Amino acid sequence: MEVGTELSRDLNRLTARIDLAADRLLADEYGLSYRHFVTLLLVGQLTAPTQRALAEAMGVSEPSISRMTKVLRHAGLLDASTTGLSGGNRRQLGLTPAGKDVVEQCRGVLELRLVDLAARSRVPYAVYLRQTRQLLQACFPASEVAQ
Repeated sequence: MEVGTELSRDLNRLTARIDLAADRLLADEYGLSYRHFVTLLLVGQLTAPTQRALAEAMGVSEPSISRMTKVLRHAGLLDASTTGLSGGNRRQLGLTPAGKDVVEQCRGVLELRLVDLAARSRVPYAVYLRQTRQLLQACFPASEVAQ
C-alpha cells in the first residue's frame, strides 16, 4: 500500500456518500438540492453577495450561478436586484425570509444527521469537528475555512 492512497480514497468516498445523503434528505424534506442549499447558505454568509462573488466562492461559472439563482428566486428563497456597482450591472443577492428559514432548518437537520453519524462511528463529535477543521486549515487559507 502506498502512503496516502487509502485515506484519499476513503475521504473521497465518505464525502460523496455524505453529499448524496444530504441531497436526498433535502430533496425529500424541503424539495431542495444540496447544491441549492449551499448556494443559499453562502448568500447568507458572504459580505457582499453578488452572482460573481457567489460563483467564485462556489468555484463555478457565472452562467451556472445565474441558472441556480433563477431557480431559487422563482422558489421565493432568494432576492436578486440589479445594481450599478463598479459601473456595471451586477446582481446583488439576498435571502428572503423564507430563504433564511429554509437555510436554518436545513442546517439543523444536516447537523443532527452528522451528530448521529459521529455517534454511530464511535468518534466523538467534538474530536471529528476539531480534526476536520485542522485538515481544512492545512489545505486552505484561513479566510476560506469559515465558509
